[in-house]
Amino acid sequence: GEVCNMINKKYNEFLPSVQSAEDLVAKVEGLSRHIDLLKAGIENEVQRDLNVAVAEFTELKQQLERDTLVLSVLKKLQEFDTAIKDYNTALLEKKYVAAAQQLEKARSSLKMLESRKGFELKILKALGTELTVQTQNMLYQLGDEWQKLAVWKLPPSKESSSLESAMHSELHLRTVPSKEEEIAGPPVASVLQAFAVLGELHTKLKIFGRLLLKYILKPLISYPTLQPFTEEQSDVFILRFKSEEPSLDPSSPVEVFYKIQLVFEVLHKYLLNVPLEEPAEDKKECRVTLAELLGDMIWEELSDCLIQNCLVNSIPTNSSKLEQYVEVIKSTEEFEKALKNMQFLRRDTTDLLEYARNVNSHFANKKCQDVIVAARNLMTSEIHDTVKITPDSCVGLPRLPVPAAGDHLQTEKTSKLLHDDMVNLGNETKLSQHTFSLPTCRISSSVEKLMQLAYQTLLEATASTDQCCIQLFYSVRNIFQLFYDVVPMYHKENLQKLPQLAAIHHNNCMYIAHHLLTLGHQFRYRLTNILCDGAATFVDLVPGFRRLGMECFLAQMRVQKGEILERLSSARNFSNMDDEENYCAANKAIRQVLHQLRRLGKVWQDVLPVNVYCKAMGTLLNTALSEIVTRIAALEDISAEDADRLYSLCRIMVEEGPQVFTPLPEDDKNKKYQEEVPVYVQKWMTFKELMIILQANLQEIVDQWADGKGPLAAEFSAAEVKSLIRALFQNTERRAAALAKIK
Repeated sequence: GEVCNMINKKYNEFLPSVQSAEDLVAKVEGLSRHIDLLKAGIENEVQRDLNVAVAEFTELKQQLERDTLVLSVLKKLQEFDTAIKDYNTALLEKKYVAAAQQLEKARSSLKMLESRKGFELKILKALGTELTVQTQNMLYQLGDEWQKLAVWKLPPSKESSSLESAMHSELHLRTVPSKEEEIAGPPVASVLQAFAVLGELHTKLKIFGRLLLKYILKPLISYPTLQPFTEEQSDVFILRFKSEEPSLDPSSPVEVFYKIQLVFEVLHKYLLNVPLEEPAEDKKECRVTLAELLGDMIWEELSDCLIQNCLVNSIPTNSSKLEQYVEVIKSTEEFEKALKNMQFLRRDTTDLLEYARNVNSHFANKKCQDVIVAARNLMTSEIHDTVKITPDSCVGLPRLPVPAAGDHLQTEKTSKLLHDDMVNLGNETKLSQHTFSLPTCRISSSVEKLMQLAYQTLLEATASTDQCCIQLFYSVRNIFQLFYDVVPMYHKENLQKLPQLAAIHHNNCMYIAHHLLTLGHQFRYRLTNILCDGAATFVDLVPGFRRLGMECFLAQMRVQKGEILERLSSARNFSNMDDEENYCAANKAIRQVLHQLRRLGKVWQDVLPVNVYCKAMGTLLNTALSEIVTRIAALEDISAEDADRLYSLCRIMVEEGPQVFTPLPEDDKNKKYQEEVPVYVQKWMTFKELMIILQANLQEIVDQWADGKGPLAAEFSAAEVKSLIRALFQNTERRAAALAKIK
């Protein structure tokens, strides 16, 4: 029972809480339904109203944007219109800058209009055309004004640029009376600034700059006698030329700078001292002026012209004048400074001054170039103008200017060396005067001059600055390398065709090689200090020159030998001389060979050194004799009459051959060389022995052989002698006996 009570009690407490929970659920459900209703209401009605409001708002916004756009377009159209009106007014009053600015305003309004997408107005095209017309109109009017401000009076264009035509060029610059000036500002300024605003200034100045260079500045540089002079009239300033002898050295840069500066001063005063835009209130300084613009356009060409046609020519050609060049450097500096002050030149420009200051290097370059040009001219001049040199000729040199104090000792020693015929060696011992001497011969006078040029340049080098000294030394080496390359090619045909020129060229090369042996040595005091140990030498070039001379002469010898053999080949092998026709052919061939040798003997006379002459003539005579011996020794049958005729042909050679040796012009002195012919002609004795055989009987031939110990055996082999015996004698027992003894 107690348990029951407990349960009841618990149950009674439990019921009310279940109740209240149920109430709560009911309430929540009611609330939930209410929310659903609200949600449905919102979705259906409120949302719809909201959409309508947004749509309206957007429409209004677009409307506003459209109106704003239309308004801004109208505003721009109005601006354009006002600008064009103001422009017309300003133009009438000749307020060019204002007019130009109005045009530019109109242009920017039009640009804005054109950039509006979706707003392509038909009217824009018309406005564009209007603007173009007005701009052209204004440019035309400005051009008109500009032409009145700077008037060119030029020679007819047919005339080429010459001193004559330069005399007819004038530039008139208009100067305006001061009354008007107060009203409109200087017309030059307003015209040029208006051009600037319209973006046309560049073109105008470019044309002006071209005319200025062509008709004023360049002629002043090119024609030293041209003087600018100016004339001022009431409303015009005239710049023209007259021709008169210049006061200083005409090509002196000092003179030229002075004239050009004068022209720039005039332009600056009357035309170009104008800022590009009208002054802005806030910044007074750093405005670009017209002078600067023009300077930028023409300076490069002008400075090039000044350097090429004026400064280059003023570089001294010998070291003694270098000191005086300071004056040119100073005037160059002042000239650049003056142009910078007038704003024609930018502050950092120093082309001219750098060039002038670099005078030492230009001096060396110019000197080297002059040397090479002179050398080239000598090398391409005629070879056959010759001078005679003897063992005691030395290179004639003018006395040179006294060098600076420091070089004193060395140069004195050097000049003494040049003018002495002795060659000093290190320890001052003397060699005989003729140790290094050349044999008497003829060389081209151009080569003698070339050698003088080399000596003179080296002397100049010893008196120059180190850098210049090195450059000059190498340009002397270049002279010889140039000779080596140029002469054989340049004179190629003549050296092949003309035996005399080949001989002179041979001598020229030997003469140069001879001088190159000692050339560096004579200047060693000065040169070796600068050039690394003993590089101051020319000895390495010697073998090349000797080879060059030899090869050319040997080639000529080959040509002559070929001609001799060619002539002898028409002698019908010297066979059957009893036939008249054959004998005539052989006789003619021999006469032609002698004639050829005589002619050579003449053209080489007094040209080749005697020993070379004798060797050359001996070699050629030997070629002829040797060929004749070979042909006769090869004959299989020689009749008695043949033998007589062959003998008489050979006698012509023996009697007249030596007479072709005429190395010297004085006949009596040539006897000695003619008697020495056997020394120079290897086959001379062979030829004499052949003549003996042609006249001898069998016994005499056997005696001449003398068991292989006689003179005949010295010249011919046993087989050759046997062959000759068989050709000359009938086949008899006596012949057989004789043949048996030749072994």
